[in-house]
Amino acid sequence: MPEQRRIGYRWNLRALMAKHNLWKTTELMPLLKSRGINLSESQVYRLVTATPERIPARTFAALCDILDCTPNDLFEPFVEMRAAATADAPRRSEDLGIQPGNPIAKRIRLVTPRTVSRPRKPEDPTRWPVPCSRCGQHHQTVARWPDGGVCGYCYQQAKRTRGICACGHEGVLPGLIDTQPACRRCSGIRLNVDCRTCGAEDELHSGGRCWTCVLGNVVDGLLTDPATGSIANDLIPLAAALKSMKRANSGLTWIRQKHVTAFLRNLAVAPAITHETFDGLPDSRTREYVRGLLIEHGVLPRRDELRMRYDNWATQALERVSDLQNREVIRRYIRWHHQRRMNHMDEVSRGTFLRAKQEVTVAIDLLNWLTGHGIKLPELQQSHLDVWQAEGPTTRRIAERFLKWAIKTKAAPAGLAILPHRRGTSPKLDKTGQDEALNKVLQLDGLDVRDRAAAILILVFGQQAENIARLTWDDVTITEDLVTIRLGTIQIALPDPLDLPWRELAENPGHNLTASHPSTNWVFRGIAPGRHIDPGHLTVRLSRLFSTRAARLGTLHELTKLAPVAIIADALGYSPVTIERHATDSAAAYAQYIAAARTSRRNAPHV
Repeated sequence: MPEQRRIGYRWNLRALMAKHNLWKTTELMPLLKSRGINLSESQVYRLVTATPERIPARTFAALCDILDCTPNDLFEPFVEMRAAATADAPRRSEDLGIQPGNPIAKRIRLVTPRTVSRPRKPEDPTRWPVPCSRCGQHHQTVARWPDGGVCGYCYQQAKRTRGICACGHEGVLPGLIDTQPACRRCSGIRLNVDCRTCGAEDELHSGGRCWTCVLGNVVDGLLTDPATGSIANDLIPLAAALKSMKRANSGLTWIRQKHVTAFLRNLAVAPAITHETFDGLPDSRTREYVRGLLIEHGVLPRRDELRMRYDNWATQALERVSDLQNREVIRRYIRWHHQRRMNHMDEVSRGTFLRAKQEVTVAIDLLNWLTGHGIKLPELQQSHLDVWQAEGPTTRRIAERFLKWAIKTKAAPAGLAILPHRRGTSPKLDKTGQDEALNKVLQLDGLDVRDRAAAILILVFGQQAENIARLTWDDVTITEDLVTIRLGTIQIALPDPLDLPWRELAENPGHNLTASHPSTNWVFRGIAPGRHIDPGHLTVRLSRLFSTRAARLGTLHELTKLAPVAIIADALGYSPVTIERHATDSAAAYAQYIAAARTSRRNAPHV
């Protein structure tokens, strides 16, 4: 009996929770409750572990808000093979009967569903004895078309199939003629997909209007100032960006959340659209997302957001210092050490931002400990430091940087020292582990192409997640024969199979269906408008494959045998001092990576 492809949807909630470090189902309960969704522990457990047959819209919107995702991220499509109901049953619209090399096939595309399809219920041959003519499953027939009865699932999919018919008509292709998608006229199908507002062929949302037109009306209504009856000039680019989203259903899902609706209404009546206006609004992800949209679409000027975030954080951090004299010391330390350094940077990096926060946090911990023991900073002795360091975690070693500054500025006595961190003690992924991880990355089915491309840069070239996230397409050159990438000062070739993820990523970089990235050049686009992926988020995504830090250190440990330190440093974008630290007698060569990958690929079983 011939096989047939069936498309379904996998409930991806658990995986998205893991990306946000939510490992227990109970951790989701307070987040849902804060958004007005009250579920019991058993209900949340079932929500996470089992694919729901139906889910309330408010709960769905709350999950999207908590996980900072779209509805299409929660439902992950998959395709499985199954036996057809009859030998001559036509294939479903997901397959479309498209054969490789068919010139028509190159012009057909399945658009992302404008609404999230409900997971299929188990078929019921007793209740519905006649199978669907397209998928072969036993579900209720909702339409009878020239090719036979069609179930509700295939009916919805047919309305979302777009392309160019053999007759030249471009639009919705709900029909099938000789297993090829066809327009309504050619297939003889009667189906209303004509928007009464814009006249375009598209799936209709309500009132005879398509999703895009409904989204446009909602956006105009929210951004119109009631006092003037019009949209402020500074908000017109924002309105245009929101209305032009390719995935209009995602835009409606986001914009109809109560807090987003309220924010946009308040923005519509704001006297001026400036960074200062936004800074005066309550801090929220919605505020920063809309600010990012206005920056990306030319309304607001760009500014160093991490520097601004550090300034705001530092103001709050000072409140944690219990002694007024020590608070003044920390204020000076922040102002003249960290902020002064940041002011000389073109842009504050994520690493600088996090290190500055950590150093100040540990310094505050030290000073509060001294206050609790009745010790003034000018009276600090080595014995005090030894006790404080011994009582706490190893991160207290970071206070060494604050102590050096305090001694230099005469705030603390000279001659004091904190036991420093010993380099070379961090775990490294050995050669065998690196090879296994690389094989897994190259062969694992279902791995996101962005994760695959980023993992290659860590496992083969020892790159840091922060540097990977900042790559632009100016750093990558893709031709028919070769893919090269610039990590340092020279271009490095990526032979097969290392080049394949980069070719796929160039064709579909992701995050191109919303208003966030109209003209971005980032290789790894982030959720925030115009920003690259957060390096921490990238690390979390890859953590289910390997430890990024151990892999990076292990790779550098191996690659330092490849060539002189200066050449390795130039090729990989590291300083010679850093590469020198990793220099060992361990034998490994870049060619071995390529050979191992090719051998593994040749020996892999073909399905």
